[in-house]
Amino acid sequence: MSIYSLQTIVSEFADSLFMIDKSGIPFRNYSPGVGPYGEPQLLKKIAQIMNFNPNYKGRIKTKREPDILIKGYWAIDVKLARPYGDNGKEAENWSVNLLHPYEGNQSALGDCEKLLGLNIPEKKAVVVIGYEHDPPKICLQPLIESFEVLAKEVMKIHLGSRITERRKNLIHPVHQQLAVNAWEVLGRL
Repeated sequence: MSIYSLQTIVSEFADSLFMIDKSGIPFRNYSPGVGPYGEPQLLKKIAQIMNFNPNYKGRIKTKREPDILIKGYWAIDVKLARPYGDNGKEAENWSVNLLHPYEGNQSALGDCEKLLGLNIPEKKAVVVIGYEHDPPKICLQPLIESFEVLAKEVMKIHLGSRITERRKNLIHPVHQQLAVNAWEVLGRL
């Protein structure tokens, strides 16, 4: 498997998230752990960790479009899925980050549209980082499957097969496990 395969990148993302979690450094005034981090701050930390790997040699850049660029290899947009907030209460509208199927929005579906519109040589992928209790109080699987159905059946987006890496035993009292799900965005159906 290539060091730049999407499977390898997803595994590196998951390992980086686990390292951020185990550092115990809280994001702002939230409980320690990786779960509460905002998307831009989290992506910056992932890029820093992955760029220490000699295989990447500083190739990983955080940008506005796409969220992460691995020069010459991947353009990646990332979304977070957190059914519960740091306070343990169910978050309002948390699933909109993935499923809002309208052009110009900030959902994972919107990210697929943006990626398809980029005229760049890199392959394109969308990544969803999800956090759950262990065992899940709200399982993310139906949301992930709904994203795939909407992408294919409604938006006519051709996604590659889902790649998933999981990590358990996170230190946050609510965000106890994570899953990194990724799909190559291949074009239109």
